[in-house]
Amino acid sequence: MSEGTSSRCPERSSVRTLAVGTGPFWLSARPVAVFRGCDPADVEAGGSGFPAECPRPPVGCGAMSENPGPVVQFRSDVTVELVRSSASDADVLFAARVSTLGEQSLAAAPRDAAEELSPRDRGLINFLMRDRHGTPFEHNSMTFYVQAPIFVFREFMRHRIASYNEESGRYRELRPVFYVPAADRNLIQVGKPGAYEFLPGDDKQHLLVDETVREASARAFADYQKMLAAGVAREVARMVLPLNIYSSMYVTLNARSLMNFLSLRTRDAGAAFPSFPQREIEMCAEKMEAIWTGLMPLTHAAFVAQGRVAP
Repeated sequence: MSEGTSSRCPERSSVRTLAVGTGPFWLSARPVAVFRGCDPADVEAGGSGFPAECPRPPVGCGAMSENPGPVVQFRSDVTVELVRSSASDADVLFAARVSTLGEQSLAAAPRDAAEELSPRDRGLINFLMRDRHGTPFEHNSMTFYVQAPIFVFREFMRHRIASYNEESGRYRELRPVFYVPAADRNLIQVGKPGAYEFLPGDDKQHLLVDETVREASARAFADYQKMLAAGVAREVARMVLPLNIYSSMYVTLNARSLMNFLSLRTRDAGAAFPSFPQREIEMCAEKMEAIWTGLMPLTHAAFVAQGRVAP
């Protein structure tokens, strides 16, 4: 063992071959060194599988093999985190009251967001939502960090009511993380466009989807790596990557814009107008709504009470 290497660092125990679509989904059939102490569950979760004391944590259990290469990882979820916000129910109130109070509304502008609002304040928010006086709901801001497959971002950016900055496949090598539908994801579309629903698939269909998505993703990433290794520019090599590869972005918007987004990208029995979003973008919307509810609970309650119609 070399100097400075922890005694807990895994040692090579055997060499075996893992093919595409097996194990933690290596890129191709090739010899892989297997190490004692490697935690496969940690690898599947996106970690290295190695103890923190190791001097140079590899990207996966095969990273110290004869043919090192990145591990293709698969997820069935999305990430949504609040980065920063300036958003509270009180922001709606001072913006609305300038209409009738003019300069006198300044006294309420720096109001503490934690301060309990009066029944009159609650009534004003409900009135604004009911009668669709929308601009007072724009005087706030929320920035979210989102990780999701690229096909979700293409739907996201149809909403031209937010500011977006996305990870670039031209300026960095993309990570081998791909989306695969979970076992409870509906697979069968029934009905015609504009009047359809999705129903669960059977075990055979789920297995077909799971195996096909994993194998195609691993194969595409192997081709991507092959072109990069040959000196091909990232912006060209990325052309082979499928839409289920994960990307990341920042999204900044106000409460009125978010309500518009939620009205279209969530399916809710209490909504005045039905919506039929793709499940993956709905997963993002649900997480964003949960965060927003904590920031502006009275505004959210009024939104729900009025049939989830954006003012």
